[in-house]
Amino acid sequence: MRLAKRMSRLGTETAFEILAKAKQLEAKGKSIIHLEIGEPDFDTPKNIVEAGIRALKEGKTHYGPSAGLPEVREVIAKHISDTRKIEVNPEQVVVTPGAKPIMFFALIALVDEEDEVIYPNPGFPIYESVINFIGAKPVPIQLREENDFRLDTDELRRLVTDKTKMIVINSPQNPTGGILTQNDLKDIAEIALSKDIFVLSDEIYSRIIYEGTHHSIASFPGMQERTIILDGFSKTYAMTGWRLGYGVMREDLATLIAKLQTNSNSCTATFTQMAGIEALTGPQDEVDRMVAEFKKRRDVVIEGLTAIPRISCNTPKGAFYVFPNVKKIGWEVRKLSDFLLNEAGVAVLFGTSFGKYGEGYIRISYANSVDNIKEGLSRMEKALRKIK
Repeated sequence: MRLAKRMSRLGTETAFEILAKAKQLEAKGKSIIHLEIGEPDFDTPKNIVEAGIRALKEGKTHYGPSAGLPEVREVIAKHISDTRKIEVNPEQVVVTPGAKPIMFFALIALVDEEDEVIYPNPGFPIYESVINFIGAKPVPIQLREENDFRLDTDELRRLVTDKTKMIVINSPQNPTGGILTQNDLKDIAEIALSKDIFVLSDEIYSRIIYEGTHHSIASFPGMQERTIILDGFSKTYAMTGWRLGYGVMREDLATLIAKLQTNSNSCTATFTQMAGIEALTGPQDEVDRMVAEFKKRRDVVIEGLTAIPRISCNTPKGAFYVFPNVKKIGWEVRKLSDFLLNEAGVAVLFGTSFGKYGEGYIRISYANSVDNIKEGLSRMEKALRKIK
């Protein structure tokens, strides 16, 4: 089969590959502790499920506008206005099946071939994948452990050129759990404004934060016109399978993003959108409980990793991942990940799944029970003793 050349530039998410390997081992009878997949292990709150069922029973099963149902866009606009302290109207919102299309659409709409896009590395792998796919130049900015995995804004200034069309930021961040400070965002905003650069701000983990509060770069003077906020329901409301996300941006860009939606997905499922209204306007108790449980698990993971020889780990301030340093073990991290899966029955992701600067690290998702986390760490410690 003769594929288009662009297909050779398309990457993937290693988490799903490791999950598939782990499932194969489980099918053969091996016990596996899953610390690889980045999705909450909680059920979608009942009030949201009931809203979805009610919408189905009411016949909300037909096409809707490509940009999203008007009542859903209105609720999202109010939510963003309240939480980001900016004025947003419904015409600035595009609802998509999951948040990933906003990433894809924003890059397609704003970045030409040979333009440059600066993105975090280690970082969510689809950033680099899509940048490569559209024929642009990916420019990684390294997130360093000694800087709490925040990007260095002085380095960012050096990386910006006349060809830079977009800067991608993610806070709280996958895979490290790092958070950009207000000063970081202020500096990024100044760079973007001075060079007329768009910022794609991935804020999908904005509600899963343990110290401090979330800040959006869109709230800085002049930045609302230059920012695409990417957010959704998957992480906050344990709705990964519902496929419901959205982008918030200037109106003229939203119109074009909606046109891309028309050409690809047509629209987002109507009953899913109705469940989204309930998620944002209904009780938030389940979200608060989930975040509190994640914080408890984070502390368990950090304590357990600290006790394992040759491993060190920063304490993340958000999301539900840790990114431990395993350099002292002396193995390439892909090999180490395979070893932990096959020898210990513990599925983790190797750091280079998130870019070249992830070498020397593994990612552990603590979206699992405390008992399973403790068992996984115990298995890891026993297995690592065999590595001299």
